[in-house]
Amino acid sequence: MKVAGLGFKKDVTLASLREALLAAGGAQGLAALATVSDKANAEALKQLARECSVPIRAVPADRLAGIDTPTQSKLVAEKFGTGSIAEAAALAAAGPRARLIATRVVSQDRTATAAIAEGDGA
Repeated sequence: MKVAGLGFKKDVTLASLREALLAAGGAQGLAALATVSDKANAEALKQLARECSVPIRAVPADRLAGIDTPTQSKLVAEKFGTGSIAEAAALAAAGPRARLIATRVVSQDRTATAAIAEGDGA
């Protein structure tokens, strides 16, 4: 099961989310998109999920805390206790033995990040 984790700013556009996802490897074979719960209802994310024909998995912020990620954002670490929302959400949603197959990439306008994990989904 492949899951794309997405992190983004409040004013993110569908184009920026799409760009980040494509840079991480694209939507081919994805089972879901994942992000932190408080961003799961963002309109641009819902549009991307419809475009990719996959559900959104909302991951509670406390589940992201402590997930070790290869890339680090100081701001994200201070607010969420993990280095990357995109990487942590992908790992959390893909299952306990998930591994990243694409580390965090950032859209050109720096409003969206994406990472892809593969796991058993359990």
